[in-house]
Amino acid sequence: MKMKNSFGKGGKSSGQGRSRDGKTGGGKTGRHEHDAGSERGKAPNRRPATRQGTGNGPKPDSFHKSKGGEQRSPRLKITLFGSHAVMAALHNPERTIHHIYATEQTEDEVVLMVRAAMKEGRDLPSVTLLEKETFDRVLPKGMVHQGIGLDCDPLAEVFLPDILNKAATKEKSVVVLLDQVTDPHNLGAVIRSACAFGAEAIIVQSRYAPELSGLVAKIASGAMEHIPVVYETNLARSIETMQEHGYFALALDERGEKTIGQAPKYDRTLLVLGAEGPGLRPLVRDKCDILVQLPTFGDLSSLNVSNAAAVSLYAVSADCLK
Repeated sequence: MKMKNSFGKGGKSSGQGRSRDGKTGGGKTGRHEHDAGSERGKAPNRRPATRQGTGNGPKPDSFHKSKGGEQRSPRLKITLFGSHAVMAALHNPERTIHHIYATEQTEDEVVLMVRAAMKEGRDLPSVTLLEKETFDRVLPKGMVHQGIGLDCDPLAEVFLPDILNKAATKEKSVVVLLDQVTDPHNLGAVIRSACAFGAEAIIVQSRYAPELSGLVAKIASGAMEHIPVVYETNLARSIETMQEHGYFALALDERGEKTIGQAPKYDRTLLVLGAEGPGLRPLVRDKCDILVQLPTFGDLSSLNVSNAAAVSLYAVSADCLK
């Protein structure tokens, strides 16, 4: 496995990023001809030279060789991966990033991402090059990583009062609440739709909902950096709290007498959706102010929760947030 660093914290650059004997790799730190200050005046179109790695967080273990001379990979952690998820995290000042990973094929793309984020004032580590096989080995089997990844901390936890305080100054607001949604693909897709249609936040049940993992971030296509997800123990109580703060709970349910297009329009809407199949639990459903249907006209009679969320968010936000 090859490993080197390319353009990062402080914008340092060197001639070729090689050790004094001209060899690369081996985990040793390469020497540089100039410091960060002397390089800032260089032409912006000059390709940042590669260098042997430093970072602003804990470093991976150094390379080791086994008795047979075979090189052994360092233990790595890749928490976010995929182009859109990584790009959004690089630009998010609330996201602490320890390592940025790329392959030789994606190095130029990632360097441009880092450069753009640093122009906004981000202090980022250098880019470390890994073999594609290392990505495949570190991440779960079959994960589509695109040869781009980050080792970063989770975002700070957000609580329901935080959302209510933020929304208090707004005339209109939409919040999504998901009951019994356990599939990370569905959660990621709902996060993406909620962000696209201007929702304030997403509320999920802490016991059963997926964690905000790299897979969820990949499916959300960068939206996880822009919209908070609140984990609540008791969703029925959460609905009551939202109602006390002026939200009307509108639930998608086949028992609804009206379609979502016929539903009353509210300035503050809590859109409540359940998973395909189980739907809403009775206690959650009974707390809602109104039940509405999402009518279908083709051979399929239902949509999964992520598709239903996208359609419902458009119907609600087109009136509430315009």
